[in-house]
Amino acid sequence: MNLSNFGMDSITLAGPLESKLNASKAAGFSQIMLWAKDLAGHPGGLAEAVRLVRASGVRVTGIQVMRDYEGLSGSLHEYKLDIAKNMLHVCKAVGAPLLMVCSSTSSHASGDLSLISHHLSKLATLAVPLGVKVGFEALSWGRHINQYEQSWEVVDMANHSNLGVVIDSFHMLANQADFDGLEDIPSDKIAMVQLSDFMWRDIRSAEERLETARHLRVFPGEGAHSKELSDLLRRLDKGGYRGDYSFEVFNDDYLQLSPEIVASRAHTAAKWVTDQVLRRSLNIRQPSDGHPMMA
Repeated sequence: MNLSNFGMDSITLAGPLESKLNASKAAGFSQIMLWAKDLAGHPGGLAEAVRLVRASGVRVTGIQVMRDYEGLSGSLHEYKLDIAKNMLHVCKAVGAPLLMVCSSTSSHASGDLSLISHHLSKLATLAVPLGVKVGFEALSWGRHINQYEQSWEVVDMANHSNLGVVIDSFHMLANQADFDGLEDIPSDKIAMVQLSDFMWRDIRSAEERLETARHLRVFPGEGAHSKELSDLLRRLDKGGYRGDYSFEVFNDDYLQLSPEIVASRAHTAAKWVTDQVLRRSLNIRQPSDGHPMMA
């Protein structure tokens, strides 16, 4: 694990697309997670946004975010499916290998797990010819899927090679999740790991959960859950995950700072993360001959 495994999420940085790309690259990151609105909202249009991204040399790890997709029926399902198809084409245009899908919060969505898995499988199939994979993430306030174990359950049910689960540390910490369930997820079925923390030990209401998630996250190493994050990182590493990590940090304070300053903080966080994983083998004892050996 090194810096090449990490990237920023553009939602963390202030300014236009070009400044986000430049700040991220200047801080030493070779990859970035983009939001579709970064591209669609570019003053020069989508084609110019794509040109900027490709010219930057920064690898796009994925596109955020398809919301409230699964579990719908009738015209609602057809509408969301059409939106998803368009987002898949955005992924292809910018060279993003992953479309992020977060669990539905819609009151119109069914909780039928077989239907949810079917809808995810349908989207994963549509993504195949475009060279894009689909990653499914459990929002901690999702209506029916709000635990990472549940997101894995429906991904496993779908049994589609082009579909994986997204591990998000914020939602796991917010739910006080039991990390033991990570052992059940094959490393090749983890599509992405998103990392962030927050500044208090617990979340006391649904309102505080949303406020924290959307405005008050911090980088790993800056928050109140460093011990839990260290445990999560070591478990993922031990389980064989060698894919990308994205710092998905929604923070209004960071949006008042220059993107260069925030990207520097992200670089510090990347070093903190790698340090936690490297320390996994520090349980060492000294035998009588003075040579260290593993305990």
